[in-house]
Amino acid sequence: CLSLHEGFGLPVLEAMASATAVVASNCSSLPEIVGDAGVLVDPLDVGAAADALVSLAASELERTDLAKRARERARTFSWEQTARRTLAVYEEAAASAAPPR
Repeated sequence: CLSLHEGFGLPVLEAMASATAVVASNCSSLPEIVGDAGVLVDPLDVGAAADALVSLAASELERTDLAKRARERARTFSWEQTARRTLAVYEEAAASAAPPR
């Protein structure tokens, strides 16, 4: 089932982390999560979704390539990466803050 709305898209990210080639909606947060590591389709276009699934089922090479790219991309969404990026934002904000008067 293709999503019309996703707050974050954790099921897609979990599939990617498991080295699974994904077909996902081209709306909401999913394009940002999937990037070029999966196939994005219009969730209202059942034919496009079916074509994408048939294409992946028919091509082991494409499936393997997407699965590898999916796992690599999923690693960029780790809690460690999130914490590191959040800390960098706080450090930058603190460094640019005006000294107290």
